[in-house]
Amino acid sequence: MIQDISPSRLRNEYFDCRPKDGDRIFIFNKDGKVLLGEENGRIIFPDYSDIKDENCIYLFSVDDERFFLSPDNSEHVKEGFEYYTIREVRDKFSDEFLKEIYAVFTAFHLWRWYADNKYCGRCKGTLIPGEKERSLVCPDCGNVIYPRINPAVIVGVTKGDSILITKYRRGYGHSALVAGFTEIGETLEETVKREVKEETGVDVTNIRYYKSQPWGMAQDMLIGFYCDAAGDGAIHMDEGELKYAEWVKREDIELQPNNLSLTNEMMRMFKEGNE
Repeated sequence: MIQDISPSRLRNEYFDCRPKDGDRIFIFNKDGKVLLGEENGRIIFPDYSDIKDENCIYLFSVDDERFFLSPDNSEHVKEGFEYYTIREVRDKFSDEFLKEIYAVFTAFHLWRWYADNKYCGRCKGTLIPGEKERSLVCPDCGNVIYPRINPAVIVGVTKGDSILITKYRRGYGHSALVAGFTEIGETLEETVKREVKEETGVDVTNIRYYKSQPWGMAQDMLIGFYCDAAGDGAIHMDEGELKYAEWVKREDIELQPNNLSLTNEMMRMFKEGNE
């Protein structure tokens, strides 16, 4: 999955520090596209020497490589580089270079948060970065805002030797599992039951936790569960949400084209008889 970059390590502790030549800079435009180069399938990042923006904000490190964000969302031009959407990054670059893709997704998560939080929702003051932690602070009223993380479930619903495979009506076009966001006042297990019922009409039982995954593309924390269909598992699909929902035998499961997502790993685990 996208976070499986061992022996490398993402160091997400916040430091109030300034960039220097050799540090990597994330440059997003106003549409959320990121400026990147490419070399033999590998992502190349702009260097601080390319931009010299003293307002760059420290994001994180991968091993000893430091990454910063340029808060200036205007277009930059660099020979051999172009702007990519996050979905294009997912599809274009080889997951042989997983830590670079992971860095892009995590940087996008933080860029989206900074871009969406310019002013205080309490008093309308202009927010500034916190000095001691990853936060935005209102100097006028003291309001403190932390990065947004959206909890969402990925659900592998099984019935004997079959699993419930879906395809979204819009967006990602490959095979997927039932998924959805946790609502206010709801447990993760309740989210599993509700989302499966709403999207497919299937009742479930024996809900069991599998694994979690950060997913910066949508500011998510994805939480994976397997569960069993209750009753006959008859499908009554929400056609506004899905264009496909079917019980698929293990040997007939069509996996996604890369190994980045929790969804794909859960489908592969079932396909290989490990769940």
